[in-house]
Amino acid sequence: MAADRNLIESSAEVRRALREELLDLLHSKNIRSVYQPIVSLSDGEVLGYEALTRGPERSALHSPLSLFELAEQEGLLYPLDRLARSNAIGSVTLRSGKQQLFLNLSADILNDPLFAPGQTLELLRLRGLTPANVVFEITERSSIEDFEKTKHILDHYRKQGYRIAIDDAGAGYSSLQAIAELHPDYIKVDRSLVSGVHRNKTKEYILETMVTFAEKLGVYLIAEGIETEEELTKLTLMGVHYGQGFLLGRPDKEPADLTPELRQHIVSHRKKLEMSGHVLSIGELSSPSPTFDAQTPISTVANYFKEHVNAQGVVVTTGSEPVGLIMRDRLFQQLAGQYGYSLFWNRPIDSIMDVRPLIVEEHTPVEWVSRLATSRDIRNLYDLVIVTSKGCMLGTASIRTILECMTNVKMENAKVASPLTGLPGNLQINRELNRRLTEGRHFSVIYADLDYFKWFNDRYGFHQGDQLIQFTADCIQQAIHLAGIPDDFVGHIGGDDFIAMSGTSNPELLCTDILQRFDRGVRAFYEVDNWSYVEDRHGNRMESGGVTLSLALVVCKSGLGVTPEQISQVSARLKKLSKAYRGSVYYCDCISSEATAPAADPQPAHHGNKSSI
Repeated sequence: MAADRNLIESSAEVRRALREELLDLLHSKNIRSVYQPIVSLSDGEVLGYEALTRGPERSALHSPLSLFELAEQEGLLYPLDRLARSNAIGSVTLRSGKQQLFLNLSADILNDPLFAPGQTLELLRLRGLTPANVVFEITERSSIEDFEKTKHILDHYRKQGYRIAIDDAGAGYSSLQAIAELHPDYIKVDRSLVSGVHRNKTKEYILETMVTFAEKLGVYLIAEGIETEEELTKLTLMGVHYGQGFLLGRPDKEPADLTPELRQHIVSHRKKLEMSGHVLSIGELSSPSPTFDAQTPISTVANYFKEHVNAQGVVVTTGSEPVGLIMRDRLFQQLAGQYGYSLFWNRPIDSIMDVRPLIVEEHTPVEWVSRLATSRDIRNLYDLVIVTSKGCMLGTASIRTILECMTNVKMENAKVASPLTGLPGNLQINRELNRRLTEGRHFSVIYADLDYFKWFNDRYGFHQGDQLIQFTADCIQQAIHLAGIPDDFVGHIGGDDFIAMSGTSNPELLCTDILQRFDRGVRAFYEVDNWSYVEDRHGNRMESGGVTLSLALVVCKSGLGVTPEQISQVSARLKKLSKAYRGSVYYCDCISSEATAPAADPQPAHHGNKSSI
């Protein structure tokens, strides 16, 4: 009992000492802010920095986790948060007017009676910043109990130009509800989903779903905790918008840029993603737009609109950077109100501009911009989209132009795609093959062909034959999705012939997966019948249990110096070998620019009837 009493007294004594240290820390303002970069996974540019708080060195309160946990327990969370926010804003130096400062906020802080917009705004002005430079990052430190109240508070800040991020998505139990209720501008993915994503298919599928989810909502995804190049590569190829982690930059007192090597790594891999789909960029749709300095009188802009009746809107700039948008209808609606002209005529244009217009970089895919634009509030649905080049004003694109472009792209794709499977046709296949050969990287080509399909089609009819072709396409696509990499390609040459191109390091596994999926499901197309032979194209009877699949796997060690004709010749030889072998099978051979003579006939690498399916 005496030992227990001593332990309790000791714990109470430690607690008192920590409380006194915390009070002294608040009084002396003895904390510091460090800044970790958040980087675009499109071009390697720094979007902004997350401000992180550190207590005194060699103190039990040095860690932000310990510091804020104790403050919450002692009822001192509000004053600590105000001090941390003030210090973060007062110490930061953003490298451009477009960069953003991410400030962590617990949901509880929004209930602080002293959490007033004017205080934060005054701090920003002292540093030459605006609300557009700040993102309030709602953390999972405590759950949100009253979403309606929280949404009302955050909407108040949004109207001033602040942005909102939901932190730790995928970790906290209420993060999905917070996303649904609060409509954030950014979703930060917890590092538990990011760590090892390149070797964990479950995490990969979850993140792919989140990318699609974010695109449909018109928000940006930020992957936290990136620590390896493999993780960075995977996330970039998956289309995740931004990244943060020790690999990209550690928290430091001075905000840092990305290294040239990592920037090039990101740019090269994102280029592969964009080229795999031949996606148009918004810069191609951009047209010159009139701009006005933020301090231009409203009267000057109104007179411009009167003289240029076809002008939809104008961009407000500070230097070469766009900071707002004025749409014609909205300006005249403002002036048409009671006392409108007397109130606004001589005021600067930045007093009534939209401080949160849609601003995108020139290399952003048009499809992505279309989703962002059409997910805006109904009042802003037809506003111009501002296009920048490295943060500087480039031009604008109208919603009409963007939607017309999307319609044309879909129509063009439909023209060259297979009407039966919806897969890319020969035009796109040739483009993809030439692109890979030009890049000179290692990749594999898989040619797939059904055996005895003509006999099956004659016996069961065209409708059943079409279903078998669609089934074959599904087998190849599913295998590519599971055993391939994000920028792999599947095309439909025509009839029962398919092609796949993959950068996986193990194409043999990919072929095995395709054959296993095919052999498992093909019998469902004729299970009511029982026969021991089929007929070849010439009507000759062949002993067989049914339709099989032949694959020709051509591994290109390097695309440089290799021609499409060489690949075609090798694949034709392999295809002939595989068709001569009874059952589902693939034959494999390698090709490179040094190859001058055809290799000896390889042995079949997999026979469907002998595999453990």
